[in-house]
Amino acid sequence: MFETRTLPSDLESVRDEYASGALVLDVAGDFDTIPPEAAENLGLVVESLSPAAYPAEWLPDDAPQQLRRYASSDFTIGMPGDGTVTWSRQTTPPVVLVKYRAKGTPDDFLDFLVAEAFVQAGNDEIPEQFLPFFGERYRDLAAATPLGPSETYQVAAALYEGWVGLHTREAFASWEGRYDRLHEAWVDAGGRLDDRLENLPRLVALGRLSFAEATEFACSAVKHGRDLPAPFSALDTAAYRDHGPSYAVKWAEKTFEQLAADDDTASGGDADPTAADDADPA
Repeated sequence: MFETRTLPSDLESVRDEYASGALVLDVAGDFDTIPPEAAENLGLVVESLSPAAYPAEWLPDDAPQQLRRYASSDFTIGMPGDGTVTWSRQTTPPVVLVKYRAKGTPDDFLDFLVAEAFVQAGNDEIPEQFLPFFGERYRDLAAATPLGPSETYQVAAALYEGWVGLHTREAFASWEGRYDRLHEAWVDAGGRLDDRLENLPRLVALGRLSFAEATEFACSAVKHGRDLPAPFSALDTAAYRDHGPSYAVKWAEKTFEQLAADDDTASGGDADPTAADDADPA
């Protein structure tokens, strides 16, 4: 199921700089979460396995089953929303997994995704998933987010990704002149987001994007350093980088309070449902 991936020289250099010793493996099948019995096959290619587990008390009663499974002692690699490339420090050495769906991804951008995984996996300040990022504050986020459990999951995963982006984008920017091919892939991917970012509030207002989808899109743009519209611009701040989950929960509380206020005062349906106060929520 797992096959060692051959890396170009610039990607090998990024690995040496940020996550020396990490294994990059192609996965024969596509997945959101690798079944535990299949994930345990990683034991054949790594030195050891150290499955993570988290307190069930962190989860609201209606948390999705996959999140409960991730919190349990089951050896869980990958979660919905991880994208084409995912990584784990539940193995020694860490692993970067390239999913089967990567076969349709342009080479330069795919290599950037692998390089991004090296930067994340090599930074011990970055948790592997959003649940250990939020910890016991995940229940607070769920309480502040008047959405269903699946959309709450989506918002949480997006907020985590945005916070991670605040920690990693300086590395990507520093690659100019050193790893130009990867730097250009990062810049190009960011530039492709701008038109939709500009129209994000309107797309939500028209019902073409859910709030969770818009949060996901905006937070994915943070790692590219793009300009975000309100209320998402409040997430591209040093305060969020420094205060993480507590800031995210306060942002959600303020944002949904404003959405409710807009609903109460809207006339004719023309109010902008994402026009939340862009002040620092911390």
